[in-house]
Amino acid sequence: MKKSALATLLFFTFIMQLHAQEGMWLLNQINQLDLNKQGLLISPDQVYSKDKPSVSDAIVQLGGGTASFVSKDGLLITNHHVAFGALQRTSTVNSDYLINGFLAKTRADEIKAPGYRAMLLTEMRDVTNEILDAVKGISDQAEKNKKIKEKTESITSPYTKDKTDIDAEVSQMYNGRQYILYVHKVFKDVRIVYAPPSSIGNYGGETDNWMWPRQTGDFSFLRVYCAADGSGKEFAADNVPYHPKVWLKVAKDFLKDGDFNFIVGYPGQTTRYRSSTSVYYNEHYNYPFAIKNFQEILDLCDRLTKNNREGQLKVASLTKGLANVMKNYQGKLDGMRKTHFYEKKLEFEKEFVKWANSNPQTKEKYAGILAKEKDEYKLIEVTKNRDQVFQNFQGLAGTPLNIAGQLIYFAGQRDKAESERDPDFTEEAVNQTIDGLQYTFANYFEPVDKALMLRALKMAKELPQEQRITGLEYVFTDDLKTLEQFVDDAYKSSKLANQDSVKSLFKKTTKELEALNDPFIKMALSLEPLSIQIQETSGKFNVNVTALRKVYLDGLFEWKGTTMYPDANGTKRFTWGKIKGYRPADAVWYDPFSTLEGVVEKNTGVEPFDAPPALVDLYYKKDFGRWANPAMKDVPVAFLNQCDITGGNSGSPVMNAKGEICGVAFDGNYESMISDWQYDYALQRCISVDIHYVLFITGKIGKAGFLLEEMGEGK
Repeated sequence: MKKSALATLLFFTFIMQLHAQEGMWLLNQINQLDLNKQGLLISPDQVYSKDKPSVSDAIVQLGGGTASFVSKDGLLITNHHVAFGALQRTSTVNSDYLINGFLAKTRADEIKAPGYRAMLLTEMRDVTNEILDAVKGISDQAEKNKKIKEKTESITSPYTKDKTDIDAEVSQMYNGRQYILYVHKVFKDVRIVYAPPSSIGNYGGETDNWMWPRQTGDFSFLRVYCAADGSGKEFAADNVPYHPKVWLKVAKDFLKDGDFNFIVGYPGQTTRYRSSTSVYYNEHYNYPFAIKNFQEILDLCDRLTKNNREGQLKVASLTKGLANVMKNYQGKLDGMRKTHFYEKKLEFEKEFVKWANSNPQTKEKYAGILAKEKDEYKLIEVTKNRDQVFQNFQGLAGTPLNIAGQLIYFAGQRDKAESERDPDFTEEAVNQTIDGLQYTFANYFEPVDKALMLRALKMAKELPQEQRITGLEYVFTDDLKTLEQFVDDAYKSSKLANQDSVKSLFKKTTKELEALNDPFIKMALSLEPLSIQIQETSGKFNVNVTALRKVYLDGLFEWKGTTMYPDANGTKRFTWGKIKGYRPADAVWYDPFSTLEGVVEKNTGVEPFDAPPALVDLYYKKDFGRWANPAMKDVPVAFLNQCDITGGNSGSPVMNAKGEICGVAFDGNYESMISDWQYDYALQRCISVDIHYVLFITGKIGKAGFLLEEMGEGK
């Protein structure tokens, strides 16, 4: 077989002839997967049912990740790194819950998880026909999108009208081939129950992040509270634990190689049906810039918070998030280059175009679709250098400028006639932003904040003339001040670095804001014309490319007529796979289980391999309780399976063939970081903490046996 034909065949196997384990499937697609034949011991309807209680009803979206109920009293289990933001926001130098962990010995001791919301899916309904009927006969894409927004609002508003604990949205699948309504009940009172110290919950730190073997006890417990009537009320003393209709039972059996697993969670974004043009753009422009940008910010934070625990706590969420994304992007980039992914995409697309040209009907619809999409990318490539640097001014140039941008947006919307306002603008959104200031300033550390602003300005100044950011000329042409002096003076004179001062500004008009003569408001106003221009260009690009991608997907369906799962988009999904090791390199085989022995082997006593002495002592005494796997004669810590996950799945429960929770997903392996673009049967693995290690740590180290009893795991 010719090399190009082989590459095409292999790639086609990825995108169409799906391996059994591949796929982040919609819940209403589960019945298509023949799961009982694959090893599931309960019926698919017990996993998800539209009308009856099912396993899916125990799983919620939480803090950018996933969590699951494990008791009748609203106890949630998720990842330590999903609960990280709550732990960071409630920590002080004297009460450092990140380093020391946290335990509420009674329910009265459970503390608020600031900013966290638990969202429980209550309804899922296909509304494709309603949406498509509303845009029938409309050819202009902008007009079509407007009608879709209007129709979406008419579908969702009956659910949310006069209700503060219901969220309803229509999610687009297959770039607009399908539309599904998701309705969630929103619980606004989530409390921290137990989190292990970082020497367990983040054991290995960034060194081991995305790597295998892994010995991280990446779990935490929280609890959902509600009003006495069951409504999702804000934190209040008279709230009561929520009683879910379904909670997960803890697996009694130990896992073994080849066992069936499945996951229900909220994966973020995948791009598996993207074209070679998108691959090229990300491989050559997007990922390299982001990796360099994030690394420089991490170095900056590290330098300015060294030996300053207060500063480290303030920037902890920023650095953890950037480090995680940066390593993810680096893995994607390495994977693309190592597997010649772009070239494989080109070969596959040649076969698609060949098929499209095979008859007049398909030729008219599909033969030129990829070329048209490539032309659209020229629109954003012209100013990519400027736009990449400009992104720093949209979130990575300091807190005051971020706040100034929010103030100007809200004021600008109020200045417009109501019919011309952004549909997302509401007074409720303003109030939520004001409430969120407490979390914004919990992350505010002025030395780092100022350095971020200075860095962004210097990057902007270094851009070539034809790529300059308009609106900053007044800063760069001021001969009386260096950039360092400009930043120092701005922070000294601005009111936007003070939480109490900022709150009163959110109701002001644009003119009133201008009159304040605040340096960051001035900068935000100066940057606004370019910001609007970039948004319009980006909006036009997204509208056009989304429409073209839908046509391309229509072609894929017509070409092979094969069932395909839609790309992940933050909606609830199902995936399954088997416990399985992998071969990362020649003559190397990774077993699918890690154990407490591995924790001790890696222990140096120095962060990030600073296992608690009490844990090491338990190992040497072989004091494993009932949590040792008899076959291993050790406590299993983490395991690998072939479940297909991505960001957002963090904290998802891993369930065995009986539907019992046997682990908590927290990572993927480095060798499969390209997984957002393609699934690799041989290499892609989900890394999860074993439920027996969770119980072992909670009972032996956390001294929280009462939580085990609550989960039905008492002696």
